[in-house]
Amino acid sequence: MTASPAPDSAATSSAPGPDQRHGTPGGKRFCDTRIGDQFGRVERITARHLDEGARLIGDYNPLHVDEAFAARSRHGARILHGVVTSAIVGAEFGMVYAGTAIGYLQHDARFHAPVKIGDELTITWTVTALEPKPRHDGGIVTAEAVAVNQHGVTVCTAHGRMLVANDLVA
Repeated sequence: MTASPAPDSAATSSAPGPDQRHGTPGGKRFCDTRIGDQFGRVERITARHLDEGARLIGDYNPLHVDEAFAARSRHGARILHGVVTSAIVGAEFGMVYAGTAIGYLQHDARFHAPVKIGDELTITWTVTALEPKPRHDGGIVTAEAVAVNQHGVTVCTAHGRMLVANDLVA
């Protein structure tokens, strides 16, 4: 995997092309994708993830926003919203194909353990299937993800399907 820096994270990706973290299209093409390809990144969770997540999605459950309440919970601290965890995991799939993705067709996530402030998530996606779609001059990339914290605990697994072109999408 090659390094590509991102705000608030160290990132790695096998995708070719310019720095995709700054919106420059140059995503991996369907015709260059192989079963078994892997890509991923490392993301350190900060209080900002929880605070901005609450603001963006409107979920102000005290487990996410109230330090005193969360400290008394079974988790012992504030925990990241599941939907934000899912978005962080899914983002790398989108970024690898930034500029060649026609559409993200499916994303399913399963949560195995809470994510807390200070956790460092190592997210790894593996391509598991390719389905050519000649009508779209590309095909569907299916991939599985696992996000593991700094203690080696799997916190989330995901399955995604992306329709990807063989060239940049205009």
